[in-house]
Amino acid sequence: MGKDLLQLVKEAGVVGAGGAGFPTHVKLSGKAEYVIVNGAECEPLLRVDQQLLAYKTQKILSTLDIVVNKVGAKKGIIALKKKYKRAIESLKKYKGKYENIELFTLEDFYPAGDEQVTVYEALNRVIPEGGIPLDVKVIVINVETILNVFNALKGKSVTEKYVTVTGVVKNPLTVKVAIGTRILDIIKLVGGTTIEDFQVIEGGPMMGTVIKDINEPIKKTTKGIIVLPKNHTILISKNKNLEKVLKEARIACCYCSLCTEVCPRNLLGHKLYPDKMMKAFSYCNFSQWKLSITDANLCSECRLCEQACIMGLQPWKLNKFLKNKLKKEGIRNTNRKKSNNVNPFREYRKYPIKKLIYKLGIQQYNVEAPLKEDLKLNINFVIIPCKQHIGQKAYPIVKKGDNVSKGQKIAKIKGNNLGALIHASVDGIVEKVNEDAILIKKSHII
Repeated sequence: MGKDLLQLVKEAGVVGAGGAGFPTHVKLSGKAEYVIVNGAECEPLLRVDQQLLAYKTQKILSTLDIVVNKVGAKKGIIALKKKYKRAIESLKKYKGKYENIELFTLEDFYPAGDEQVTVYEALNRVIPEGGIPLDVKVIVINVETILNVFNALKGKSVTEKYVTVTGVVKNPLTVKVAIGTRILDIIKLVGGTTIEDFQVIEGGPMMGTVIKDINEPIKKTTKGIIVLPKNHTILISKNKNLEKVLKEARIACCYCSLCTEVCPRNLLGHKLYPDKMMKAFSYCNFSQWKLSITDANLCSECRLCEQACIMGLQPWKLNKFLKNKLKKEGIRNTNRKKSNNVNPFREYRKYPIKKLIYKLGIQQYNVEAPLKEDLKLNINFVIIPCKQHIGQKAYPIVKKGDNVSKGQKIAKIKGNNLGALIHASVDGIVEKVNEDAILIKKSHII
């Protein structure tokens, strides 16, 4: 008997490619009424999902059809923005071939790609506080993830990643590169930078992370590499420490509540009030506003609160700090309310992407980044992290001096713990191994 879908996906090391990195074999082990392929591409500047929908259409649709049947769903839904004309045109060519798959188009607002927002937009279902889509009988899967499931069904492990490279680079492109390739080398692949004094964001301009060292490798979850001038306002914002954030809040907050009025979670009826959290923490008084520190767990860190604030304050950063603190202390999220109170003005408080791009000061970087899959990298090694997913870190099962081939398993998870297998992304020799990463020297330079 052949291997089933879940086993193949697990052995291929497939995880959420959109940024979260949740092991896909676990996600697909549940039963659902709907499967949504999230192609909304939440962040400005990123292009991967819309391009894959346009150019890998048949692979994505055929795999979604298999997944829908596997989880016992009524229907599969491709959710993408109306402005993705090329992708929609390509998808419509297959209209009628897959009767259990339909398209759903979203307006161009932020954060349309947030899975809780996408589920509500497509199905009018609100995921409970602290919950996941499966709580409302929905599975949400990223576009590139479904493509990796297709490859898994063909016996191919996750060894490569599609990444949009943009900003102050000579040739903004979306490229396919081996997992473990250094960010520095990927920037070189698109012609290098146009300035010398820069910093890099891994991910999108809103929720992405500032990279301290461009020698760091990309992972299964890397979606974008955005190169910006070091003095750009986005970088200044992201690099601001919490002490300064709270000091500014005490001095400058005018209690207007604009941050709460645009908060995507609050608009869905969740108990998250960014303005009250800032006040409560600044003055060490949560009882006055009937809040709990655990309310911070409801924050998606989308940063929209900062964009709405007329003083440029950062409630999201406070929530991020509190979430990390609670996690370290082993305090779980106790918020589980099922919301029936979606804000009646939600439709009018959606934040337009065009406005967001202007506010962020990235108009000049909002350009096409064509997909190029055949570019060759002149590098001789990759550094493959052992933690590229939610759950337990994988432990190496190779040692220095071992010969490995592309797609070979090099790290695995202990027992039945949550996690994902790691595979070699190139042919070569293991040069260095530790608990965090495996360095492979390529047997030939490509």
